[in-house]
Amino acid sequence: MIKLHDKVFKPFLSEEQILAAIDKMAAEIASDYKDKTPIFVGVLNGAFMFVSDFLKAYPYPCEVSFVRLSSYHGLTSTGIVETLLDVPDNIEGRDVIILEDVIDTGRTLKQLVHLFSGTNVKQFKIASLFYKSEIYNGEYAIDYVGLEIPNNFIVGYGLDYKELGRNLREVYQLNQGNMINLVLFGKPGAGKGTQAGVLKEKYNLKHISTGDVFRYNMKNDTELGKLAKSYIDRGDLVPDEVTIDMLKDEVEKNPDAAGFIFDGFPRTEAQAEALDNFLESKNMQVDATIALEAEDDILVARLLERGKESGRSDDQDENKIRNRFDEYNQKTAPLKAYYDKQGKFHSVNGIGEIAEITERLSVVIDQFVVIQE
Repeated sequence: MIKLHDKVFKPFLSEEQILAAIDKMAAEIASDYKDKTPIFVGVLNGAFMFVSDFLKAYPYPCEVSFVRLSSYHGLTSTGIVETLLDVPDNIEGRDVIILEDVIDTGRTLKQLVHLFSGTNVKQFKIASLFYKSEIYNGEYAIDYVGLEIPNNFIVGYGLDYKELGRNLREVYQLNQGNMINLVLFGKPGAGKGTQAGVLKEKYNLKHISTGDVFRYNMKNDTELGKLAKSYIDRGDLVPDEVTIDMLKDEVEKNPDAAGFIFDGFPRTEAQAEALDNFLESKNMQVDATIALEAEDDILVARLLERGKESGRSDDQDENKIRNRFDEYNQKTAPLKAYYDKQGKFHSVNGIGEIAEITERLSVVIDQFVVIQE
């Protein structure tokens, strides 16, 4: 085990395995380009060690250059790919092979293709040392692959976590033994959003709010967003399969998270079963479901006060508020029984100062925290 900043990583690939994969790639590319002089373009910063060892293994004449892109901040992809060093200017009419350290979702690859599509290269191909096939969007062909790997966050051999780890000769993966997955319940006004915001920072969790996910997909006109909108426009309920697919996307976009807080999902026993099945397919599970409990009269007063500031009509009418409580009671009761059978249902007093409530929640959550040495 090694520790970089606040994260623990465990051994994943030895130097011997990495070099063997590079030798294989070099032999494959050499077979295709032995009568040509290709330009190899490395993608900085991560690919500098890969490019160095690849060139040592490549037996024929070639040239080398670099581009520099960035889309990661810490463990998480920002989703925005910046071009920090542009394509070389001597590539017109040449065979170009891009040398990438790792291809995951394909965001960076898309930017690379865009960069080179505006040039007059004879042809360009993609070679990636590591390839996360389970999350790659499949938009472009990857011509040469060293090792296909699972969707785990890795460091070493040029790859970093907050700039540490690039100089390691081996590759390590994030130790996920400490993963915690929570379902947070609570009536309107119980403070789920506030507590989720505190807990995600304290335990490095990803907060997945069903409402936020729906709004994001519909605003950005994703395929799932269009599908959900088609049901909503007809006045129909969005099917569980569409909702769970949106949540799957959120989980898969955050492979490095130490766990997830699910807020607003599941709402029915069928949804709970669907969530369990999905998490099981990722070797994960719901560790605990926690309900923030509070008396209705206190929550009504809290929501009416909030309504004065937010302007939300459903927070300004006591009858509407109590109808929402009734709906919550009807939907949540079966879920309490479902998770109680699994020994995963917990109830926490949701009245008090924010720090006090966080401490009560932490007493439950800390049961599932494994301290990494």
